[in-house]
Amino acid sequence: MRRVFVLVWTIFALFASAAWGQAPCKGQNYWNSYHGNNMERWDPYENVLNVDNVGNLGLKWSYSTGNIVGSSPAAVNGVVYFGSDDHNVYALNASTGAVVWSYYTKGGVFSSPAVVSGVVYIGSDDHNVYALNAKTGTLLWSYATGGLVESSPVVANGVVYIGSWDHNVYALNAKTGTLLWSYATGGLVASSPAVANNIVYVGSDDFKTYALDAHTGAMLWSYPTRSNVWSSPAVANGVVYIGSWDGNLYALNAGTGSLLWKYPAGGIVTSSVAVANNVVYIGSWNHSLYALNAQTGALQWSYATGGWVNSSLAVANGLVFVGSRDGSVYGLNAQTGGMLWSYATGNYVTSSPAVSNGVLYVGSWDHTLYAFDLSQ
Repeated sequence: MRRVFVLVWTIFALFASAAWGQAPCKGQNYWNSYHGNNMERWDPYENVLNVDNVGNLGLKWSYSTGNIVGSSPAAVNGVVYFGSDDHNVYALNASTGAVVWSYYTKGGVFSSPAVVSGVVYIGSDDHNVYALNAKTGTLLWSYATGGLVESSPVVANGVVYIGSWDHNVYALNAKTGTLLWSYATGGLVASSPAVANNIVYVGSDDFKTYALDAHTGAMLWSYPTRSNVWSSPAVANGVVYIGSWDGNLYALNAGTGSLLWKYPAGGIVTSSVAVANNVVYIGSWNHSLYALNAQTGALQWSYATGGWVNSSLAVANGLVFVGSRDGSVYGLNAQTGGMLWSYATGNYVTSSPAVSNGVLYVGSWDHTLYAFDLSQ
């Protein structure tokens, strides 16, 4: 998970005393960014893993970095891309886990990559947004913001949208890195933007969710919650779903920002939403996962893990995958919430899983990126 949670742990202890964007692509390139290819963290094309065989998932390979892996992987054209707190962006062979290349930044990399048209876009705690050649790792451009960049980029129609701890949301030309516009919120932006229908949706530490014109950056609406908004939105069927530190999951009209419903999740919600088949999936710091009716917010099921759920859920072919701060990765039945598979790593799992052609990828605070498949 992002470095923010190291800070959060300290703060909490003291006071406790993801449609307009890339066109859908089938197969291995679908999970090309944090939100997936549809702003919903759902791969509708996965057909290898299913509820009957997921219990047979085994470790395909693992790769150890020099520090925490909180970045969420992207899998494109047989390569897995992710960042580490050891300051590197990595590209690994998806079949073997061998290093294809690595690129050193001057800060931890908790941002998750977006891989579009042969370019890897990613942020770093050194305050920069980077564009790297996906095949070689060569730097194409970088853009300096005024704060940590732990937000994950989304690329739509030749524009990179990303947030920074300097309180701004940025729109950059994807080819050159030239600033197109920026919008100043009232707090740090750790949330990762989602883009749909010419609108950029993003949360801020000023307790608000924003809708910005994707071309100009003009604010279209904002919705106030009662605490920080670090969760990243999902956009589906004209609705924006986003969580808040106030413990609620919100469903907002994407055009107007009006509240459709909210659900009390029992704890802080920094996990980002996944939406599939009219169901909304979310994690909470009360250790639980929830599946809610997307139209009404009615609870369909919940599942208790052994730790906070900062990881965002991934949905594929009737399955839900998520990590927990109990150190495990879980595979659940998306309809019932029944646990079908789990794997214990050596530390917290706040990285958000990605699924691509029968392979599950996820990082851990034990400094490792894991790949699981059915071949073992």
